[in-house]
Order: sequence, then structure tokens, then C-alpha cells
Amino acid sequence: MKLTVTVPASTANLGPGFDAFGLALGLHDVVEVEVTDSGLKVEVIDAGGGDMADVPTDERHLVVRALRRACRHLGIEVPGLHLRCHNAIPHSRGLGSSAAAAVAGIAAGYALAGQPTDETALQLAAEFEGHADNAAASLFGGFVIAWGVGERFHAERLEPHAAIRPVVAVPAQRSSTHETRGLLPERVPLTDAAFSAGRAALAVHAVTSRPELLLTATEDRLHQDYRAPAYPDTMRLVRALREHGVAATVSGAGPTVLALTTTGILPPEVDVAPFEVTELPVDLTGVNVTAR
Repeated sequence: MKLTVTVPASTANLGPGFDAFGLALGLHDVVEVEVTDSGLKVEVIDAGGGDMADVPTDERHLVVRALRRACRHLGIEVPGLHLRCHNAIPHSRGLGSSAAAAVAGIAAGYALAGQPTDETALQLAAEFEGHADNAAASLFGGFVIAWGVGERFHAERLEPHAAIRPVVAVPAQRSSTHETRGLLPERVPLTDAAFSAGRAALAVHAVTSRPELLLTATEDRLHQDYRAPAYPDTMRLVRALREHGVAATVSGAGPTVLALTTTGILPPEVDVAPFEVTELPVDLTGVNVTAR
């Protein structure tokens, strides 16, 4: 059997929705999966993501690990695998590259078993990161709200407003989610928690129905300022864009900047150097698997 798996990038948090909000973006990794008689061969191809030299090409590869996990869950055995991974999503930039790889592997495993993805597919994919915001966005597409109950992950997909045109500003700098989480305090002031709760509730309304409220709805006091020492240029750009009326946030754990616009462009008076700026549509469909 031969499969082609197309999986979108994602952005998480959208300001106040820490570990809860995700939005799928129209930038895609493509994984070609072929079942062989034996062995494992993984080819990693730079399709625009860059920084592919440190990607493992053995059983440590995340797509392979996720695919194996899905196969174990579904009770199937795959004698051998040949993967060609066309990586367009930049790694360690806050655009959900790890979640996309996990979702690609899980979706491939389900397809090899002849099964549609189900609620457990999200659970399997999210277990690799410990939270479901990026994974749910890559799996379902659109705008997602993710949450956990005990050790179970859940997500609800909502339709984002058609006027929203995301723009990302991607730096050359890489960031580690583990390291930036280490900058977060164990406790925050009650006023900041209440502020973020209100903004997160407003963000759901803004993303789905009232994009003119996005600037206010994406205000955050929960995590971005605490992470600022890890990427000062990112926070400088976020603040400059917001001063010019753009709903800008840190994308996931950073250092990419997300701007939720309705024009697809950033104000020309804002200095975006040294970031690479790209408009990306919202991906509305999520992961897609086709037989070849």
C-alpha cells in the first residue's frame, strides 16, 4: 500500500488561550508512506522548512513513532516502511511542526488499518506533546478549543470567520517549547488570571464571529511577557504591530509572530526585519490521506 499524507501547520494560544486554542494554517508537510516487505527507510526532503539536518531518519523519527503507535492501538503489523517526508513547516518556530508529524503518523496508521480517524486519534497524537491544541488543529483544521480531563485529551472544532487572513513573521532563531515553558511562573496574580479568562472567552467570539474584536481579544497576561527574555525581537515585533492596531501574538511557544489580519498585509511603517513575513490562509480541512 502507498499513501500520501498532507498535514497542515498550526498556531496555538492566539494570545490568552494558553494550551487551549489552535488554528490550522495553509502550510503543509507531505509524507509519502509505502509499506514494504521489511526494514525502514526514511528520506527527509527540505520543501521550504529548512533546518532538516538534525532530523533523525531511523525509528526515532516522529512520524515513524506515531505511525507505530497507531498500528499498535489498531492491532495491525507493518512488515516494512519507506517514508519520504517533504518538510515545509519550519522546525522549532512555533508553527506546530512536531504536532503535524505526530498527526501525519497517526493518520497514516489509521489509513493502513482501513479505519477513519476517531476521537482516540487525537489522544494518540496529543500524547506526544502533552497538550492537544496544535494536534487538534492539524487533525481537524479550522479553529479548535482543546482541553483535558484527567489524562484524556479533547477538542472541539469551530469555523473561523472567513475574513480572517493570518500573517506569520518567522525568524531564523529557533525556540524550544521545553525551555520557554521553564520561564513560566507556577502562579500568576488573580487579576491576570481573570483578565486572561475574559480575553480567552472573547477570543472565541472574535475568531468565529467578530474579527473586529481581535485586537482586544488577543491581549495576554498569562505567558507571553514571561517568555520575552527568550526572544526579545519577537516581543518587540508583537508590541509594534499591536501599537499599529494589528492583533499580533506569539505563535505557540515562539519565536514566530502571528498576526490575525483581515487584509493579509502588515503596516509598512512597522520594521519586520529580520523576520520572513508570509500570509498563510486558514486550513479548514485538517490532515488528508490519499491512496497512491
